[in-house]
Amino acid sequence: MSRRESNRQVVDSRWIPAIVVSIALVSWEGSARLGALPGFLFSSPTIVISTLVQSLASGEMFRHIAATLLRVIPGLLLGAIPGFALGIGMGLSPQLRRGLDPLLAAVHPIPKIAILPLVMIFLGVGEASRIAVASVAAFFPMLINTMAGIRQIDPIYFQVAENYGASRLKLLTRVVLPGSLPLVLSGLRLAANVTLLVTISAEIVMADVGLGSFVWLAWETLRVELLYATLIVISTLGITLTASLRFLQSALAPWEVAEPRR
Repeated sequence: MSRRESNRQVVDSRWIPAIVVSIALVSWEGSARLGALPGFLFSSPTIVISTLVQSLASGEMFRHIAATLLRVIPGLLLGAIPGFALGIGMGLSPQLRRGLDPLLAAVHPIPKIAILPLVMIFLGVGEASRIAVASVAAFFPMLINTMAGIRQIDPIYFQVAENYGASRLKLLTRVVLPGSLPLVLSGLRLAANVTLLVTISAEIVMADVGLGSFVWLAWETLRVELLYATLIVISTLGITLTASLRFLQSALAPWEVAEPRR
């Protein structure tokens, strides 16, 4: 097979998701118009899009998006930075890793939204509790990926750096950070997605504004079209966050992002 034919196959394969989504939407629209789908469960895509446009034009949807982002971004930073720092420590120190591994194994599986009542006892019912739960969600993916990124570095690099008399600072900046960067950035992407998920869940439970509260309002008022419209916004927000971090990863670690051609 020539390279031109191979490249054509790669390009063509990129259209498969768009084709599948288009077929699903057309089938959904046709079934809704023919009455094959119950209207109280499945609003047609045209009605959903119309509702989404109206909510955006009125500014109501933007208000909820802004409220959610003002929780996701601080929560991500407050969780990812300590997770990154502790991940470096656990990756470099076997003693610290052996001491904290049992605690990590015990706490990590707990659903982060389950600790919301406990957080509310300490921080009260307010923004601090929502951001705190979001930060806990971001902490663990960042910690685990950073630690894994350091541990997968070949020990020969540490030995060579030490033989050349590298200080601890140079060892960190010349060996540890570049060697672990791909997994660290993957952990940041995972942390961002989990933070968004937990933030939406917390808003459903205890918030008057935010995409999660908007989903709950749509359910309470049985506005199925608004429910689907809000879910589209949440999905788009998640795709945007992932694409932004993937761009960052491609800029900082292009050798890890590039896929070989077949």
